[in-house]
Amino acid sequence: MAIPVNPGDLPPPFSNYSHAMQVPEGARLLVCSGQLGMRPDGTIPDDTAEQARICFDNIRKLLKDADMDFEDVVRISAFVTGREHMAPYMDVRNALFPAPYPASTLMIVSGFTKPEFTVEVEVLAAKRD
Repeated sequence: MAIPVNPGDLPPPFSNYSHAMQVPEGARLLVCSGQLGMRPDGTIPDDTAEQARICFDNIRKLLKDADMDFEDVVRISAFVTGREHMAPYMDVRNALFPAPYPASTLMIVSGFTKPEFTVEVEVLAAKRD
């Protein structure tokens, strides 16, 4: 539904993401708060990839409640606490999002509400009914 925007006069994206996504007029938007890698029982895994999977599982539940899925995601913003967490996060993200890839930003931050967290993910989704 959304249209990837990847002009030929820009360098190609570094990974599986688009430089921009154009959302058509009349689409419903879902803005998700940042999701952290905490299980329903309150436990937090040590592994960044597992935390990322939990983040995206939570996002999938939010999308489902809005009658959406990952193909409706037009933007991902992710935050990790160090360079060593970038690749595990990206591996999980790349496995979940087929082309056309959403726009994506990944930033290194100094920390989250609990020191055990290594990744947080938020998305913007759009769907035309």
